[in-house]
Amino acid sequence: MEIDLVFKIAATGIIVAVLNQLLIRSGREDQAMMTTLAGLIVVLTMLVGQISNLFTLIQTLFDL
Repeated sequence: MEIDLVFKIAATGIIVAVLNQLLIRSGREDQAMMTTLAGLIVVLTMLVGQISNLFTLIQTLFDL
């Protein structure tokens, strides 16, 4: 696992958390929820590629 991926996920989490707090304090709870959901989707999209690489590695390792 690359350390860059960890930093990207952490940066995304920090940005989403700050935006979430700003939107909640301004009374826009619906937009805050959508921002959190969008951040989650972005992180899951990053992880899907890494999981795909892991399965490919396991297939080549065990010659499946």
